[in-house]
Amino acid sequence: MTANRIFNFNAGPAALPLPVLEEIQASFLDFAGSGMSVTEVSHRSKWFDDVINDAVTRTRRLLGLGDKFEVLFIQGGASMQFCMIPLNFLAGGGTADYVNTGTWSTKAIKEAEIQGCDIKVVASSEDRNFAYIPKDIAFTPGATYVHITSNNTIKGTQWAAFPDTGGAPIVSDMSSDIMSRPLDVDRFGMIYAGAQKNIGPAGVCMVIIRKDMLDMVPDTIPTMLRYSTFAAKNSMFNTPPCFAIYTVQLIMKWLEETVGGLEKMEAHNLAKAGRLYSLFDESDFYYGTADKDSRSQMNVTFRLPSEDLEQAFVAGALKEGLGGLKGHRSVGGCRASIYNATTMEAIDALIGFMQEFERKNG
Repeated sequence: MTANRIFNFNAGPAALPLPVLEEIQASFLDFAGSGMSVTEVSHRSKWFDDVINDAVTRTRRLLGLGDKFEVLFIQGGASMQFCMIPLNFLAGGGTADYVNTGTWSTKAIKEAEIQGCDIKVVASSEDRNFAYIPKDIAFTPGATYVHITSNNTIKGTQWAAFPDTGGAPIVSDMSSDIMSRPLDVDRFGMIYAGAQKNIGPAGVCMVIIRKDMLDMVPDTIPTMLRYSTFAAKNSMFNTPPCFAIYTVQLIMKWLEETVGGLEKMEAHNLAKAGRLYSLFDESDFYYGTADKDSRSQMNVTFRLPSEDLEQAFVAGALKEGLGGLKGHRSVGGCRASIYNATTMEAIDALIGFMQEFERKNG
């Protein structure tokens, strides 16, 4: 661990790869020989053109995107997408299916309902406090899209495999697991991800959208809420969040050139999560909150025998340089967010602390 830096298990904004931070630091005052910081160069300059175009190109390569997809960068986070999706795709009628697997799915459903859209909640895991991913879902024939949240940061569940929707395009909130594993992108009409969990700092949302979905966008909604506006102007209809996009570009570069692609990233993520879940499965002191077949590889949620012990665990961990282990305020408990940037060294340190804490308090 670098001096004065903790092992960061925050759920978001979350840990960024150290080599990316070091590259930002090295170029912050003089970006690409411009004599300016990347936060100062014009978004209309060649310097920033190179940044955003490289971010798009690397995203395409990593996910194997064909020409039928656009890669966009939009402000407002994933929460803005909750309202933009039905606004863009259901304004002309049609129906959409939603699967409710936790807090963020619930918020997406609410935003569609506010607009009076015809949506159906075709499956939910609310009956067991969102501890699992629903199976054997009966989707609506001819649905305009099916909305899912691929990974649930608060409840610690994740779609291990994506559902058969009968041909309806999947629209997925992948804020917390995008670029953590390879995808069969042809099954998706749109993927969106707030950057601050797995691919960058807060301030930008990556949107990967199939071009035929853009044909549904009406010209009767506000200009800045149309996906077609961003697609037509390479995400630069107005001044974009330049620094956030620059960081995303560097993370795509790190994934390609340092990690070696999404297959290797997935193997590393599975190894990290597997070590933590094995500890739970062998312990009578710690227990995970998600069903085993629904466990997230990104957000490991767990409880201890009492809330007092949980508070002591979080406080003691921080003293040992392990930060961000408190569970979400809505559910309590503990959570280790182990996104792409989390190293095996961090996992080793956490497991060592957990074993010692159990020895002293079990």
